[in-house]
Amino acid sequence: MEGRYLVNFNSKELPQHETEILIVGGGIAGLYTAWKAVEEGMRVTVLSKGTIEDSNSGRAQGGIAAALGKTDSPELHYKDTLLAGAGLCDINAVKILVNEGPSRVQELISMGANFDRYGDELAMTKEGAHSKRRILHAHGDATGAEIMRTLASQSEAQEALQILEQHFMIDFLVEDNICSGVLAYDENSGQFRVFRGKAVVLASGGAGQLYQYTTNPEVATGDGVAAAYRAGAEVMDMEFVQFHPTTLVLPEAPRFLISEAVRGEGALLRNSNGERFMTRYHGMAELAPRDIVSRAILSEMANTDQDYVYLDLTTLPRERIQKRFPTITATCSRFGLDITSELIPVAPAAHYMMGGIKTNYHGETSIAGLFACGESACQGVHGANRLASNSLLDGLVYGRRIVDAVKKYLKCNSIGSNIHFVCESMFDPAGNFTALKKELQQCMGDNVGPLRTIQRLSHALAFLNKNDWLIKHRCRTPQEMELRNMLEVGRLIAQAAMMRTESRGGHFRLDFPEAMSQWKKHIIIRR
Repeated sequence: MEGRYLVNFNSKELPQHETEILIVGGGIAGLYTAWKAVEEGMRVTVLSKGTIEDSNSGRAQGGIAAALGKTDSPELHYKDTLLAGAGLCDINAVKILVNEGPSRVQELISMGANFDRYGDELAMTKEGAHSKRRILHAHGDATGAEIMRTLASQSEAQEALQILEQHFMIDFLVEDNICSGVLAYDENSGQFRVFRGKAVVLASGGAGQLYQYTTNPEVATGDGVAAAYRAGAEVMDMEFVQFHPTTLVLPEAPRFLISEAVRGEGALLRNSNGERFMTRYHGMAELAPRDIVSRAILSEMANTDQDYVYLDLTTLPRERIQKRFPTITATCSRFGLDITSELIPVAPAAHYMMGGIKTNYHGETSIAGLFACGESACQGVHGANRLASNSLLDGLVYGRRIVDAVKKYLKCNSIGSNIHFVCESMFDPAGNFTALKKELQQCMGDNVGPLRTIQRLSHALAFLNKNDWLIKHRCRTPQEMELRNMLEVGRLIAQAAMMRTESRGGHFRLDFPEAMSQWKKHIIIRR
């Protein structure tokens, strides 16, 4: 097992914690799966890298897509998802999503989630590539926060559910291709701990921090995907990274997400000359799929030699903007921008990872006992480009299916308490890890961003290979572990992008600008 784990440890010498279901990740996918498992009579422990407020889930503004409108249907939602996915969606995975999704959303409502309404009717908006207004939202533009509030309040009332915050998952404990738990670092005590479970569910989120500009929080460093890959799990579609077209570009301001729902309510994109330009790029204009809007913005930025374009809401009534987008209004105001009367400078930033750990329709990975859902998983539902607001639905639908699969798995498996791991022959190198992280983010943004070439990808892989020494690095802090994981996931993305010699969805090769029929297939990588 030389070089496989990030730290030296003897699992029998560390504090042990046993549970039935161990869930890694405290976002919507993790908390919902935990709640459903407890509802089915299981004992559950959730490990959260930071606090449950730190996840991507709470940042979701636009909403959650579900065919609940009177003129909508799962079939229409299905067609829209396939269109956005650019020919690479798993059609059965999509059918599951759109048909089971409405029940999952109704379940949230019954749990107490307060979605916005017009009278007695649910208020719905429209986003890019949707043919109907099917996006439910809460408190205007705080949908993720409302769903997280609902799940957290439900979780607190469950005696069989334990949530442990500030626990960094380092590696999975796997022997004979069976997962029996994880090694974690408890930042509260500064100790390593072994957590064992009859089944392990990974819901650790994405890897947006690989890029210099991202909508993702600091915790989104791809840890779950990296650890699963090290353990021998298959990963799929890693080349498909979605860049959100509109993030705030202001001095001293973070790349704050300006929801696609803003365009859904009528906002227009203009270049620095004040010209509306999306009508030149796609028939759906501002509501074209995200990859198309992102590339159009990058083209206009290059043509006008500017670092941003503008999002124009000024034609909408002030009261409507403030009521519908209170979070965006307040955030921009803190940086001196009044979005009701001024144009918003925006540019694309890394947002969502379509690829991840390969699973089947019940969240089962290629390692027995290890399940995955949410952004860290990939069953093919998003294809090459995720349809807006399908991500929250994905976590709910496939989290529920994991619970069904785990019930069957538990009938014939027990906690592998005798599994023993020792990893040797690592060393402590010297290095400026903070500087290296910034170099990695710059390299990924420059070379593995929305526009790729063989030269750029080769440059990225050369950088990653140069830092290959970290594979044998014995990490001493969570920050070093994060960097090790980021380098691992960055390599997977760059390798898959180099292999796919075509352009499709979120993967665009300037040297291979057309989609090719022979590439209607998935790239699966296994260590």
